[in-house]
Amino acid sequence: MPVKWSRSLPSTPPAVTVVKDTAGRYFASFVVETDGSEVLPETTGEVGIDLGLTHFAVLSDGRKISAPKFFRRAEKKLRKAQQNLSRKAKGSANRKKAVVKVARPHVRTADARKDFHHKLSTTIIRENQAVYVEDLAVKGLARTRLAKSGRR
Repeated sequence: MPVKWSRSLPSTPPAVTVVKDTAGRYFASFVVETDGSEVLPETTGEVGIDLGLTHFAVLSDGRKISAPKFFRRAEKKLRKAQQNLSRKAKGSANRKKAVVKVARPHVRTADARKDFHHKLSTTIIRENQAVYVEDLAVKGLARTRLAKSGRR
């Protein structure tokens, strides 16, 4: 299988695990040893984070981070794909293809969310020495009328 490397590995991996997800994508997982010498420079800032439903987060320095509505963007495609799937006969080859087409918008949404969270957390960590997060039951908030990513 041809591989496109984004960067070189720090050591030779002793084992490789290949996984196929529901959307038909393949992922290779490597275990490698590193020396662990990469340390971020020290900063003096501290920030508190208040999570919410109307804004994704409000930082103690006054910045409001709006919640990107990834699911809203995928809703139309997802609705069509699910309708198409519901018309397929159980156990048929066409149903298996339709299942993959339903999985793709879900995977794309999940990947976009992970990417957003990763980039935001990396930015916050690089700017601040200490990060304080409130102890909040976001699942409890999600049961309110604002449940679907703050529609109103």
